[in-house]
Amino acid sequence: MQFPDVNYLAVLAAAVSAFVLGGLWYSPALFAKPWMAYTGHADCDGDKPKGNMGVIFGGAFLLSVIAAYVFALVLPSDIGPQYGAIAGAGAGLFFVATSYGINYLFEQRPLGLWLINGGYHTLQFTLYGLVLGLMGPQAG
Repeated sequence: MQFPDVNYLAVLAAAVSAFVLGGLWYSPALFAKPWMAYTGHADCDGDKPKGNMGVIFGGAFLLSVIAAYVFALVLPSDIGPQYGAIAGAGAGLFFVATSYGINYLFEQRPLGLWLINGGYHTLQFTLYGLVLGLMGPQAG
């Protein structure tokens, strides 16, 4: 089995786009307070979650690169931005968000947390598809 050539610049751009989205999505301007309340990471008075932020952000970016790379592997080389975004939205909503939903049901987590996290991942993969479609998921 031979893997297709991948446009590594497109993969990196897709990962960066989703990383920027995450920074906005989980910021105080959007969902930081409810996310922290649902997860118990802070007292919701502006405290930041505990942990090594370098490891957290570095790991999150690495995982974004991996996800964008694998998504590029499964996309056709001529998908284009419109269909790339549609494919990404479908993957984010129907694969990632529904998988979160199954776990959240058994873990009895709040619907609001599923909406925040599932919404982010739906937009994350939409961006992956859009960027990969614009730049071409495969080189050559």
